[in-house]
Amino acid sequence: MKKYLAAAFMTLGALACAAHAQGEQDYPNRPIKFIVPTSPGGGGDVFGRLLAEQLTRRLKQTVVVENNAGAAGTIAIGQLARAKPDGYTIGLGTMTTTTLAPAVYANLSYDPVKDLTTLARIGTSPIILVATNDFPANNLKEFIAVAGQSAQPLQFGTWGDGSTGHFCAELLSQKAGIKLEHIPFKGSSPVVTALLGGVVKVAWLDIGSGTAAVQSGKIKPLAMCTRRTANFPDTATYKEQGIDFDQWTGWAMFGPAGMPKPIAQKIETALRDTLQDPDVRARMANWGITPEFLPGPEQAAINAQDIEVWKKVAQEAGMKAH
Repeated sequence: MKKYLAAAFMTLGALACAAHAQGEQDYPNRPIKFIVPTSPGGGGDVFGRLLAEQLTRRLKQTVVVENNAGAAGTIAIGQLARAKPDGYTIGLGTMTTTTLAPAVYANLSYDPVKDLTTLARIGTSPIILVATNDFPANNLKEFIAVAGQSAQPLQFGTWGDGSTGHFCAELLSQKAGIKLEHIPFKGSSPVVTALLGGVVKVAWLDIGSGTAAVQSGKIKPLAMCTRRTANFPDTATYKEQGIDFDQWTGWAMFGPAGMPKPIAQKIETALRDTLQDPDVRARMANWGITPEFLPGPEQAAINAQDIEVWKKVAQEAGMKAH
């Protein structure tokens, strides 16, 4: 009897493994939920819907966008981390949700390293330091000199506490030894309005929000916090202007931890092919996103390193998200 039971269990185990392998081979055979951590109609939503269209085409299965905004996108990523890791729930992540959030949220509901599968890097979105045209500096060295001579901390605007712009400012403050005072606004558009109205003289903006005002001559660029961009090819980076800093900022695709490798690789391949499409690349560039593919495991390693870098910045600045 024991031999028969053992044989039966082995047969059931073999059938289960075969069914599991078949499920991976047939993936996807039903619609995929794609969580986007922004409200409908915003820049992140438009980008997410472009990716959903492309994945639908390349995976030959419907990819349905589900918007879940709030808490700088961390609610959406928390939802993603709790999903079943079968490839039928994936999500769009930003630098804020996957590298900055652990540094400023005391009770974050997920660990970006342990609770997520990184599928691929898909684009770089630089942060730019801008100023009003009457501000007495035209580059980073002059900005540091002005801030250092000011009797009071120099006020700057960003789109919120714990935002990438906030981090870029605090990092510069620490490395250059200058005093800055953060004025958070509810979104990037109000920051631009505040600059044009003279409420603040300097600000850190995402490239998509800052491009129109700079190119129209209403405000001027001083430095790129991260990489150079085709939008402003003549605006030098922090590193090029003497501040030792070069971290990645941008967008990546994620799934829950524990996704089967063959499924993750199918999605990774579909994303790689998407980013080679000339129309996709042109549309991304118009939104201030530089198409940039990096395989999931490589991006995961970078995320893990960057979390520690930004944690140190946050701890020294006493940064907390509200």
